[in-house]
Amino acid sequence: MPPTSTTFAQTFADVADVRGWMTEAQAQRLWDRATELTAPARIVEIGSYHGRSAIVFGRAAPEGVEVIAIAPHAGNDRGPQQIHGAPDEGQADHEVFLANLAEAGVADRIRHVRRPSQEAHDDVTGEIDVLYIDGAHRYVPARDDIRDWGARVRDGGTLLIHDSFSSIGVTLALLTQLFFSGRYRYVGRSGSMTEYRRVRLGVGERLANAGRQSAQLPWFARNVVIKVLILAHLGRFTRYLGHREPTWPF
Repeated sequence: MPPTSTTFAQTFADVADVRGWMTEAQAQRLWDRATELTAPARIVEIGSYHGRSAIVFGRAAPEGVEVIAIAPHAGNDRGPQQIHGAPDEGQADHEVFLANLAEAGVADRIRHVRRPSQEAHDDVTGEIDVLYIDGAHRYVPARDDIRDWGARVRDGGTLLIHDSFSSIGVTLALLTQLFFSGRYRYVGRSGSMTEYRRVRLGVGERLANAGRQSAQLPWFARNVVIKVLILAHLGRFTRYLGHREPTWPF
């Protein structure tokens, strides 16, 4: 199915069975940012797992827009509470990823870099127009992805980060790298997916920008409580916080 003939609704229906943690509203945000681009723009995603977001990008990106998916498929960082894993699990993920791309008709639209993000800089040349970060959620790797890959986003470009104000590590990385940054404006979020625009901010704008992000912290606290309840096998009480699914909040 050629990407140019596919709608968002059809694409989201097609990825419904692709394992991942991306809501419809989050997929719509990825789709919208990708469709705004023109050749020879570049999309880079960090963390692909089974290809849910890569398929959205591959379908949405106009012809001539490069889509690069960076994921080591090493068996670790495979999802909530899946920090450690075995190489055979990673190889299985890799094979499922490739099969999903082929099934969705986007295998020839996506260049996969099978390396950890911190080792993949030499595999991507030039500036980035849309950067989507959904890699390791611990503080240090999340910080490094935001700092090092974020520095490569062009002026006016887009930075999207999954598990913002949900994962403790990612949220700490936002606090140290973006809350008071003079180069990224907070645009908004769809659930735990935040969107930033690379622009230059003056002192007053930086304070206002920090305030808009700080306003999300109560939602972050709620998500932490939900996770604690789930870990304590008290998930039935999460409904009092407006969370009715027995899964991690995304």
